[in-house]
Amino acid sequence: MVRFGILGAGNIAQRFAASLAHEPRARLVAASCRSAEKAAAFLAGAPSATDARAYGSHDDLLADTEVDAIYLALPHQLHHGWALRALDAGKSVLCEKPAMLNATEMAEVADAARSRGQLFMEAMKPRFVALYPRVMETLEQIGDLRHIEATLCNDMLGAVADSGSYHMTPGPGAGVLLDCGTYCASWIAALAPEPAQLVDAHAELVNGIDVYVDARYSCGDVSARLECAFDRAQGRRATLVGTRGRIVVEDLHRPQRATLLVDGQEERVLDVAYRVDDFFGEIEHFVGLVEGGVVESPVMSLADSIACARILDLAREGFAG
Repeated sequence: MVRFGILGAGNIAQRFAASLAHEPRARLVAASCRSAEKAAAFLAGAPSATDARAYGSHDDLLADTEVDAIYLALPHQLHHGWALRALDAGKSVLCEKPAMLNATEMAEVADAARSRGQLFMEAMKPRFVALYPRVMETLEQIGDLRHIEATLCNDMLGAVADSGSYHMTPGPGAGVLLDCGTYCASWIAALAPEPAQLVDAHAELVNGIDVYVDARYSCGDVSARLECAFDRAQGRRATLVGTRGRIVVEDLHRPQRATLLVDGQEERVLDVAYRVDDFFGEIEHFVGLVEGGVVESPVMSLADSIACARILDLAREGFAG
C-alpha cells in the first residue's frame, strides 16, 4: 500500500484525490496547506480520506514517517524547493506539471533524485491515458515523421484573471507557456528525433505575462510548432505529419480521440476512453513504480522532463530577447 500525502489543496489536488480513491494499492493519509484548518476542510471533501492527517505546514507533512509518497500540487514557482525537500525526506514525488520553471531547475531535481535513489516523476497526464500508446503504435502508418504541430489555445483570459490565479499574477510561475505550453512541449519532446533548436518565437503579453505564444523549432529532419493561448480559441490538438499521411490528436492535454489519415485510405478514428479519468493512468503507473522500487519512469523520465523544460526555455528566450 502506497500512502500519499498531498502538498497543496487547490482544484487540481481535489481532482487528484478523487481519482486516487480508485487505486486499490494507494491511500490518502495526509494533506498540508497554509493552515491545518484548510487542510482539514480539503480532506473532509476527499474520498477515502478517513482518519487522514491535516497539516498547516508542508515540512510537518514531510516529517510524517507514515507518508511514502507525495503529490506536489503547489503553484509552479514552489515546485523546485519542495521537490528537493521531499526527496531529502525520503519521499517519492509525483509533481504536477510543469515540473519546474526551467531546465536548470529540472536538472537539479533530477540529480537529487538520482543521487538519493528516489523516484521523481512529472505528472504529464497525456502520456498515461489509454489513447497515447495507440497513437504511438500507429505512427509508422504515416511514414517518416516530418512535422509536429502542438496547439493548446483557449479563450479564458478573463476567467483566469478574475480568479486571482497565480497564472496571471506577475511572477516567475505566471503565463500560458508554463501552464498550457508544457503539454505541447511534451508531444514535441516525445516525437522529435533530435533536440529542438529554436527557429523563431512570438508572444503577446498582458502586464508582462505571456498570454499567447507561437514558437517554431527545428529537430533534425522534423520541424515543430508550439502554440498556446489564454486569449483565443484556436484549437487544442496535436497534428503529426508524415510522408504518407497524418494523425490528428484531439484535446492533446487530455486526449481520448485521434484521427488517422493515410494517403489513399479512408480516415480511421481511434476512440479510446479513459480508465476512470484523465488522472488515473498516471496514478496507476506511479504507484506501480513505488511498489516495485523503480526510481525512474520509463514513460515520463527525468530526461523527458528536462527536454520539455528546455523546449519552453527556448521559446521564452526567443520572445524575451
